[in-house]
Amino acid sequence: MKSERLLIVAYHFPPQSGSSGLLRSLKFSRHLLDFGWQSFVLTVNPRAYERLDERQLGEVLPEVRVIRAFALDTQRHLAWRGRYLRCLTLPDRWASWCLGAIPVALREIRRHRISVIFTTFPIATAVLIGWVLHRLTGKPWVVDFRDSMTEEGYPRDRLTWRVWRWIERQAIEHASLFIFTAPAARQMYLNRYPRLEPQRCLVIPNGYDEPDFQHLMRSQPTAVPESRPLRLVHSGLVYPEERDPRAFFSALSQLKSAGSISAATLQIDLRAPGSESYHSQLLKDFDIEDLVRLLPPLPYSQSLQDDAAADGLLLLQAAWCNHQIPAKAYEYLRVGRPILALTPQEGDTAGLLQEVGGGTIIDLSNVEAIVQRLPGSLECVRQGQHPLPDPEKVQRYDRRKQAQQLAASLEGLLPQRPKVQVQDVYPASKPEVTPTGRIGSKKRSSKGCTASTDGSISIPLDDGGLD
Repeated sequence: MKSERLLIVAYHFPPQSGSSGLLRSLKFSRHLLDFGWQSFVLTVNPRAYERLDERQLGEVLPEVRVIRAFALDTQRHLAWRGRYLRCLTLPDRWASWCLGAIPVALREIRRHRISVIFTTFPIATAVLIGWVLHRLTGKPWVVDFRDSMTEEGYPRDRLTWRVWRWIERQAIEHASLFIFTAPAARQMYLNRYPRLEPQRCLVIPNGYDEPDFQHLMRSQPTAVPESRPLRLVHSGLVYPEERDPRAFFSALSQLKSAGSISAATLQIDLRAPGSESYHSQLLKDFDIEDLVRLLPPLPYSQSLQDDAAADGLLLLQAAWCNHQIPAKAYEYLRVGRPILALTPQEGDTAGLLQEVGGGTIIDLSNVEAIVQRLPGSLECVRQGQHPLPDPEKVQRYDRRKQAQQLAASLEGLLPQRPKVQVQDVYPASKPEVTPTGRIGSKKRSSKGCTASTDGSISIPLDDGGLD
């Protein structure tokens, strides 16, 4: 059977290092082949990445065509004595990617008869490139927002916010399908844009890839000997705001002072948390340097082994991220260890753990609640009595199944194809994906952005029409 062809516009892709975000695009490109879609990945030249790790290049299948377009990082490549032109950082530091990506992508679309354009956030330039390509070719456009692109106060810089919100509005008007990683993010956009049809908004969560875990044994509840400290692991970035650890550190400090925990009974490892100097200072301020270690990153496969060897796994998520679910949550679930989730009960992360099981949930910002509940949770883990995730429920987040869901959605965008009923991963949302047009009037304002055939772009930055 002849494969359809999909152009994936993604900044995060091997050999970039240090981002879990590249796994989403990488795994989609692999698994879509099983469902009749060949991927053409439009990404950046490796010089645009701050750090490289070539080990994951081996996961890119030969059938996946990777196009690496010219791109520079304004902050690193175009600065003079630490200063650079502000216009070169709009919509982000990789704005120059447009110059190389658009002509190359147009050639690939025409030469290989690509059927659908798929762009993935969180790099705003990728969404802008997708919009221009859609306008120049008329190909159906899918936007993988993942989380929210803009919120009140995010991005913090007002000019950046205005540019991002303008790009977001162009996506809402012109794209055929929007994908989110959590139900609350989808609902946020339906509330923000009342004329946005629900059937154009699909939830495809982050997930895990079963072959990555085949070398790991599924855990069984076992007691931890009193002769060694209980070990909790957090893998990945601890953002100072989105995953602010200060309340947690304060609770640890109080428990240490009260004699409830010590370095002999508890060891917490933050693996590759980022902002090392900031976190090191916090550990000194709270006098918990003996309880918490900051560890360097590991290759992905070794990181999974480290998670599997831990007695428990730690999740941090602030209340203003209730509409997001950390990608590592799905890896934690597949590893099958007890999960201590410091996150509000009403958030989507807590909802996932309540559905699948295996998690103790305490509000990250509530020092008193952490002080009261943490010792009991740790004792359950030590005694081997803490519940574990339900393996059958975890399986629904296998990335291959999610690629199948995406493939069915893409089929619905092709001309002269029957409507496709898509079973969403979240039962509350079962959209029927069909080709759709724009929202609202087709008449464009004289203040709208225009794109010429040579890829040049004109973006209005006045406040008109923005929230």
